[in-house]
Amino acid sequence: MAKKTAQAPSETFTGFTPYEIKKGEDYMSADMLQHFKDLLLDWKQELMEEVDRTMHHMQEDAANYADPSDRATQEEEFSLELRTRDRERKLIKKIDKTIDRIDKDDYGFCDQCGVEIGIRRLEARPTATLCIDCKTLAEIRERQTGI
Repeated sequence: MAKKTAQAPSETFTGFTPYEIKKGEDYMSADMLQHFKDLLLDWKQELMEEVDRTMHHMQEDAANYADPSDRATQEEEFSLELRTRDRERKLIKKIDKTIDRIDKDDYGFCDQCGVEIGIRRLEARPTATLCIDCKTLAEIRERQTGI
C-alpha cells in the first residue's frame, strides 16, 4: 500500500509578490489594503483546493483492506489528513476575519498597542494582529505561565 503523508497547513502561499511601497505612500493605503486582501483571498483559495483534494483522495482511496495492518495504516493516514484539514479550517476562519478587518479599515495595526505591524511582517503572516514586540511579550508570558 502506497503511503501518502498528510501535509501541514499552509502557513505560506505560492505565487507571492512582495508589495512595492511607493515614495510618500501612507501606511495601509488603498493599494496596500488591496494587496493584502488579494494575498489573503489567494491563500484561502489554495487552502480550499487542498480541502477538495483531500476529500477526493479519501473517497477514491477508501478501501476495506483484509489485512488489519493495512486498514490501520489507512485509518491513521486519514486521521492525520483530517487533523490537518481541521487546522486549515481554523486558518480559513482567521483569514475571513482578517479580510473583514481590511473591509472595515482596521487592518495593519497592533490590537494591543496600536502601532503599525509593518508591511513585511504582514506579508510573512497576513493574519497577524500584534506587532512583533507585543507578540514577543505574549509568547514570553505564555512560556512563564504555561497558558
